[in-house]
Amino acid sequence: MFSRIFIDDSFASEHNTHPKLLPMQQLKQVLYTLCREYVNKGIAAAEQAIADARTAADEDDKSSAGDKFETAREMMQQEIDLNAAHVNEMLKLRVTLDTINPEHHSDTVQPGSLVRTSQGDYYIAISIGKLMANGSPCYAISAAAPLGAILMGHKAGDKLSFNGKDFVIEAVL
Repeated sequence: MFSRIFIDDSFASEHNTHPKLLPMQQLKQVLYTLCREYVNKGIAAAEQAIADARTAADEDDKSSAGDKFETAREMMQQEIDLNAAHVNEMLKLRVTLDTINPEHHSDTVQPGSLVRTSQGDYYIAISIGKLMANGSPCYAISAAAPLGAILMGHKAGDKLSFNGKDFVIEAVL
C-alpha cells in the first residue's frame, strides 16, 4: 500500500501545523489544497495585473495625446484581455476542483485519486505538474491529460504502457 510521507516546514507553517508524518489519505488532502492554492493565486495575480493595467491606462489618459496615447491604450487593453483570459482558465480549473471530493476513496482511478505507480505518484485533478511534499514528488495531472486518460478506470495491479514505458499501478487511493 502507500507509504507515509512528510510535509515540508513551509507548508506546515503556512497551514498552521507542525511537520509530521502524513498518512496517504491526509497527503491526498494536502495535494488538493495545493491545487486549490495554485488556482487561487493564479486568479489573484491575474486580477491584480488587470487592475494595474487599468490604472496605468487611466494615468496615461491624463498625460498623453495623439498616437502615443492610442498605442499605449491599446497595449494596456491587450494586457487586460490576456489576463482576463488567464482568469477564465483559472476559473475552469476551480470548477474542476469543485467536482473533486478529497475524502472520497475508490478502487479505480478517477478524478481526485492518488495513484502510486512503478513510475511515480500521480494526483488526478488539474494539470499543474510536480508538487513536493518533503522532497517526495507527486505529479498533479488532469484526467484529460494523455497519462491521466490512460490511468482512468484502472485499479491496483493493472499493467499499462505510456510513451513506450511499461508500468504497474501499485495502489489507488
